[in-house]
Amino acid sequence: MRIGLLGTGPWARTAHAPALSGHRDLDFAGIWGRRADAAGELAALHGTRAYDDVDALLADVDAVAVALPPAVQAGLAVRAARAGCHLLLDKPLAPTVEEGLAVVAAVEEARVASVVFFTTRFQPEPETWITEQARAGGWFTGRAQWLGAVFGDAASPFAASPWRREKGALWDVGPHALSVLLPVLGEPRQVTAAAYGPGDTVHLVLDHASGASSSLTLSLTAPPAAAGAMVELRGEAGVTVLPQSSEGIVPVLGRAVDALLTAARTGVPHVCDAEFALRVTRVLATAETLLHSGSRPS
Repeated sequence: MRIGLLGTGPWARTAHAPALSGHRDLDFAGIWGRRADAAGELAALHGTRAYDDVDALLADVDAVAVALPPAVQAGLAVRAARAGCHLLLDKPLAPTVEEGLAVVAAVEEARVASVVFFTTRFQPEPETWITEQARAGGWFTGRAQWLGAVFGDAASPFAASPWRREKGALWDVGPHALSVLLPVLGEPRQVTAAAYGPGDTVHLVLDHASGASSSLTLSLTAPPAAAGAMVELRGEAGVTVLPQSSEGIVPVLGRAVDALLTAARTGVPHVCDAEFALRVTRVLATAETLLHSGSRPS
């Protein structure tokens, strides 16, 4: 499969470009970016071509990987799908439900495959755990904490990210937590509570269709010593905790590429396709509305 990369930022440089250039079943055909000089530099590093016209790249490839802010990703994903390209997208799918719906509609109309890179879902140990807990059922409650120190770490390449500054932890790490909870506890019938914490920290409470409830604490401003991710389930089977993975991001993203190749070949949608990502976006948008309707502590 010939694939192109849209984006040249830190995530494209550290994850996407290495994963695409090193994948044995891909022909890494080129890179397009909003800054031509950055696209040229990254393309030279990986022995591929820099495009200054995104439509020219779309015409030359079978698929695209997108490493761009969600508002930019959504429009380009629609454009790429209409050009017949399979899509390897990042989370969140889009910054609004309406834009997410447009991506899903374009994917369905063009009959292209889509995979959205929820990192945890492509790590073998966590994904096996999620499958096992979904099969077990009988869960009473779930608790997720996804705490990053991005905004307190001057060395982080994502600290100055405009969209993260605007949307915060809810939209950056919230999709990770939801990608674990939703397959196990079912669709949320309601986001029953949403409140701000320190910095960009938010707390959510969800009521799930299975009858279980869950709570989420999300932050990008946690103290470095407190950073980390945890998901705990309690129910008829007892107590279980999401296992950690120490695997690097490049091989994990490589598994997302494998998933896209399989979906494109078989026509069977992957569990983390654009439609699933839209369900996550709906929860995020509902929580955002609740947060904006309340008062933020000074």
